[in-house]
Amino acid sequence: MEIHQPSPETDDPYLENLLSRAGYLATEQQAELVQSYLYAKAGHDGQYRRSGDPYISHPVAVACILCDMKMDTQSLIAAILHDVIEDCGVTKEDISEKFSPTVAYLVDGVSKISAIKFESRKVQQAENFRKMVLAMTKDIRVIMVKLADRLHNMRTLSVLNPEKRRRIATETLEIYAPIANRLGMNNIRIEFEDLGFAALYPMRSRLIKKALKKSRGHRKETMNTLQNALQERLEAENIPCRILSREKHLYSIYQKMKAQRKSFDQIMDVYGFRIIVDSVDTCYRALGATHNLYTPIPGRFKDYIAIPKTNGYQSLHTTLKGLSGLPIEIQIRTEEMEAMANNGISAHWLYKSGENIPDNTNERTREWLKGLLELQKSAGNSLEFIENVKIDLFPDEVYIFTPKGNILELPSGATPVDFAYAVHTDVGNNCVASRIDQRLAPLSATLQSGQTVEIITAPGTCPNPAWLSFVITGKARANIRHFLKQQKKTESIELGKRLLNKALKSSKTSLADIEAHLLDSLVEETGFNHLDELLEDIGMGNRMAQLVAHRLVSNQNTNELSASQQSPLDIQGTEGMVINFARCCYPIPGDNISGYLSSGKGIVIHRDGCRNIANEFRDNPEKCFPVQWANQDDKDYLAKIRIELESHRGALAILAAIMAESEANIESITMEEKGARLSIVDVVLGVRDRVHLARIIKRVRALKMIVKITRTKS
Repeated sequence: MEIHQPSPETDDPYLENLLSRAGYLATEQQAELVQSYLYAKAGHDGQYRRSGDPYISHPVAVACILCDMKMDTQSLIAAILHDVIEDCGVTKEDISEKFSPTVAYLVDGVSKISAIKFESRKVQQAENFRKMVLAMTKDIRVIMVKLADRLHNMRTLSVLNPEKRRRIATETLEIYAPIANRLGMNNIRIEFEDLGFAALYPMRSRLIKKALKKSRGHRKETMNTLQNALQERLEAENIPCRILSREKHLYSIYQKMKAQRKSFDQIMDVYGFRIIVDSVDTCYRALGATHNLYTPIPGRFKDYIAIPKTNGYQSLHTTLKGLSGLPIEIQIRTEEMEAMANNGISAHWLYKSGENIPDNTNERTREWLKGLLELQKSAGNSLEFIENVKIDLFPDEVYIFTPKGNILELPSGATPVDFAYAVHTDVGNNCVASRIDQRLAPLSATLQSGQTVEIITAPGTCPNPAWLSFVITGKARANIRHFLKQQKKTESIELGKRLLNKALKSSKTSLADIEAHLLDSLVEETGFNHLDELLEDIGMGNRMAQLVAHRLVSNQNTNELSASQQSPLDIQGTEGMVINFARCCYPIPGDNISGYLSSGKGIVIHRDGCRNIANEFRDNPEKCFPVQWANQDDKDYLAKIRIELESHRGALAILAAIMAESEANIESITMEEKGARLSIVDVVLGVRDRVHLARIIKRVRALKMIVKITRTKS
């Protein structure tokens, strides 16, 4: 779309404000900024925000937020143009031609995917976020522009209707505030949290704000006394510094009251100070001076200078017991660390002229972005991806040592499996056990800071689906799911091949005998790209093998195939996730069985005579077919028995002992009273076959207290 730019107006307040805030740019860069402003203004001509202001006021406000971070010209131009693709019919190519490919990339990364129709708002939001994150991994400035855009939207949230206000505030607290925190941009995070809190819980926000204002008067004298005592001690030790009092922000107070179940007064009983010094060496000297002044509280010291937080944050933290036992929280850091703590990744632009700014934030950000790319490759869809990213945005972390002494940062609550995947995906996929501080520990154990973890691997092993119930990192969760999906796919293809060969058997042919061009033609007709995809569809129960077989052989004038003509399919019990044993009738080797093709699950095996398979045969006879047990290994299958017995002390213990002696594993056991003297016990146990189960029933029936024992049916 061609936009005709007007000449710059000398009395344009938005342009004047923008240029005054961008005074740090060179003259030619300011000229580029003016051109982008005029282009955006022409594009948004006639458009207004809900507040009634001209729409151009929003992109200018976003650019001004970035000006305060001293961002580069391309970022500012992208901020000015960030809505033109979505709202003005301008294309990415138009921006690339008019300005530069880099600016076009930034604008496109921030723009929403508005042209595509999604099944729900939730999916659309997830896909928008996924697109933005992937753009961010190539150029971090995409998220800088997006955060500034979201910040101005949060500042002007009051004009929206309550439902939209709550939705945007929730999204900000769940995603954008943690991203700002992950990038070390503390000032923006705090504003996000307080604005989101006020939008979601306006009354709670007002009450805490009022209480905070009132408490300042009561605390002022104590704060001054403590600050003066700290200042005098540090001056006596010849430590040049400046001391700032710290006040918790509204959302932080609310979260602590909620999590710790404490009153406002209990939260505000803690006094916080920040000591800013000139060097790392002085930080540790200041720490010693404060510990000499007041007694340190054991276990409350943290050295984030030696081991920085994930977002690059560095500081010494300690808690002291001050006058009358008052807790005093102290943070000690250098000027550069203070800049990084407040501005994070944006300090790269804000203080880029300084030579002493540590680059650990940028390095850690690159590592995080690299991890996001790995998550993207493993995630099945955008909703799964956004779930995994949210998991990884939790701020609390533990620091774990590898056997070689390297440090890995993991979220609080991480397990050895999370640690294994953090080391390498292959280590995670092949891990079988772990040692924590040289002692064997379960893979579900919760790790603590300072522990040394060693992962024991074995070739040929694979992730256990049960791990998904306790892993907490996005990388571990995504890789386990990815592996299981691939495993299920392989098993589905193999089962599909067996089902198709079984269906072709009555025509005295097999898949290997079918000519390649017939297979290619069938694959094309069914809308798949490869034969494996068709076989997978058959194995998952989405397509009938008999119908596919009939289409394959129909050109050879073969009689129509039917389920009754098929020889039974052999069931080995080791097929994996595509063969499922029904929990209504618990089939075991030795039972007469039938199979039912269940869409998305594969084959579900039932005992003959089960009401459910009878119903399925009545409603969908084409999906039911005969199956039989193949030669069995020593694998356990679940069976269910019901025992009616006289109430007897220790009855369950006696039953459990007999079953253990009979080499049966008890999966679950429930007991209920039936009258004053009788009880009903339902037991689900693992047995090898009908003979094994019969032997167990015979031994249990011999007990005097047993009234009746039966194997349950559906």
